[in-house]
Amino acid sequence: MDKTILHLDLDTFFVSVERRLDSKLLKKPILVGGLSDRGVVAACSYETRGYGVHSGMPMKMAKELCPEAIQIRGNAGTYSQFSDVVTDIIKESVPLFEKSSIDEFYADLTGMDRFFGAYKYASELRHRIIRETGLPISFGLSVNKVVSKVATNEAKPNNQLKIDYGLEKPFLAPLSIKKIPMVGDKTYQTLRNLGLRKVRTIQEMPMDVMQRVLGKNGTVIWKRANGIDHSPVVPFCDRKSISTERTFDQDTIDVAKLKGILIAMTENLAYQLRRGEKLTACITVKIRYSDFNTYSKQLRIPYTSADHILIPKILELFRVLYNRRLLVRLIGIRFSHLVSGNYQINLFDDTEERLNLYHAMDHIRNRFGEKSVVRASAMGKNTIGRMHNPFDGRPPIVLAHRKQ
Repeated sequence: MDKTILHLDLDTFFVSVERRLDSKLLKKPILVGGLSDRGVVAACSYETRGYGVHSGMPMKMAKELCPEAIQIRGNAGTYSQFSDVVTDIIKESVPLFEKSSIDEFYADLTGMDRFFGAYKYASELRHRIIRETGLPISFGLSVNKVVSKVATNEAKPNNQLKIDYGLEKPFLAPLSIKKIPMVGDKTYQTLRNLGLRKVRTIQEMPMDVMQRVLGKNGTVIWKRANGIDHSPVVPFCDRKSISTERTFDQDTIDVAKLKGILIAMTENLAYQLRRGEKLTACITVKIRYSDFNTYSKQLRIPYTSADHILIPKILELFRVLYNRRLLVRLIGIRFSHLVSGNYQINLFDDTEERLNLYHAMDHIRNRFGEKSVVRASAMGKNTIGRMHNPFDGRPPIVLAHRKQ
């Protein structure tokens, strides 16, 4: 049976939520993201697009391009709540769906044409979301995830588009190669240097030519350009790592401040591990200096989720890594090689008091928020709050970088 895959995308989601909360923002140019000079545009309204503004660009540049734009820092908790409402509607409406980001969803409607009609059902689902949330949403419907995603982007804003079976290649052919998912700025420039502009040209090329130019990615891009994609709708994807990082408003050489932030990060992520009943066996510290050179160092460790084990090892990695004595622009840590499990008691080092302390602190955090209990050395060190368990299957909330 041919697949029927639906892709739903909430249009300019962060901007739409802000307008839902304040109608005075309707039809005005909006920028959501970090407000400092080093802030990043997390979302922008269509009114700013004509000025060359796009998400991911520096906020300072966006303001120069569109001076009249209204800047809003945004609230991750608010966006998460609206996303959850949409998720609940989709969950009770379709048999199988995948939440790929805070504002993007895939649903497998295969077989529904026998009973109701997939396009009609998707249309009614879209109108229900608009009616119950007040948020604009677009969708694309086709035989696979890639073509449906491209169709959604072509349908925007606040519209819908179906690509009938067998018409995938003709639909993609006249589009720019930049419309193919996975073609970023660097790949796009490489393809443009080869004289490629439209998807049709890639469709007419042998696959091995693309492979010679871009390696394995060339094969994937060739298949996507030809509307070939067999990736399934996956309702849950277990996370392989968890990380956090900070970009500073002003570069710093204050080692005590850097160590305090690393302790706060480690304490927060260790709590997330315990909350998700996970253990890590590999830790990584990353530093970006003021000259934009970035370095990282990782260490394999016995499986753990305990602060008193992770913090000293993170600080030791930092001590080894921080050797240039330059101003620091960004620091970050990552826990990887995750497995399910609870903290294993060390027979010789752990005490009943320490185990009870972890239990008590986590209980307080679960009830009053993850920042309700912190080490003294981490006090005042701002960390990104997580509104939910990062291991519950929901995708992470992507916002502009928070600033310290």
